[in-house]
Amino acid sequence: MSLIAVGTVAFDAIETPFGKIDKVVGGAATYITLAASYFVKTSRLISVVGDDFPSAFLNEMSHRGIAQEGLQIKAGEKSFFWSGKYHYDLNSRDTLITDLNVLADFKPIVPNSYLPCDFLMLGNLDPGVQLEVINQIPVRPRFVVLDTMNFWMDVALDKLKEVLLKVDVLTINDEEARQLAQEYSLVKAAAKIMAMGPKYLIIKKGEHGALLFDKDQVFFAPALPLEEVVDPTGAGDTFAGGFIGYLAHTGDLSFENMKRAVIIGSAMASFTCEAFGPERLMNLKTEEIDTRIQRFVDLVDFDILLIE
Repeated sequence: MSLIAVGTVAFDAIETPFGKIDKVVGGAATYITLAASYFVKTSRLISVVGDDFPSAFLNEMSHRGIAQEGLQIKAGEKSFFWSGKYHYDLNSRDTLITDLNVLADFKPIVPNSYLPCDFLMLGNLDPGVQLEVINQIPVRPRFVVLDTMNFWMDVALDKLKEVLLKVDVLTINDEEARQLAQEYSLVKAAAKIMAMGPKYLIIKKGEHGALLFDKDQVFFAPALPLEEVVDPTGAGDTFAGGFIGYLAHTGDLSFENMKRAVIIGSAMASFTCEAFGPERLMNLKTEEIDTRIQRFVDLVDFDILLIE
């Protein structure tokens, strides 16, 4: 099953209560494709970088089956850069610097070699850019997942709603769900958001797990209690990459299999939190992933005697 991932490939500078790094590779599409690479042989990247981006990292992505015909490299320009500082609970952060650089006038191009597309992952970007990608794919993908954030709800809500009509799954956090739906109750918010277009909604709650909704069912996946959390940057994108990568691997889009995909995504995201940048995603072994997934399963595996 062919998978296209759209999003940023960038640099980050990150400070958490547990450490600091001045420059590390980041970006939504970086985390998405690296996570997905453990489940699909090939994923197809659409993004843009400057000529300051390290070719060694791009080569490593290529070795992992991440095709780059859709990656634009702008000579004489700088890659997107984001700097942030996390508070002690790691659920809140302050953005210190956002330098759009090459992202300011990014016009995505879907190469013919990427078509047909079965699975499309639209990472967090301007909804207008996400629409440009959708409109370049002549036959609708079998499954489309969209990630967005509150910033786009503030500045491009109408365009975001246009994208929502064209996707199968929306992934956002609980604060963003409440803002988009104008509802405090996440159950009510989910119903309102799915009425905007998506058949399914995933609400990420950080260290408190994730919720998967369709019009009739709700599934809750816990977050794994980690002994050490270093940096949560990219965890949500890693979740998305694991989620869609597993679905593309199995080809099964039933609600039951999506529940499995949520667990897979949560397991992959937990690795990202253990180091700055995508370091852990670059060095995982299959046995580690299997063990981590089993730990998630053990969290929710129990017997209960019902009261008669």
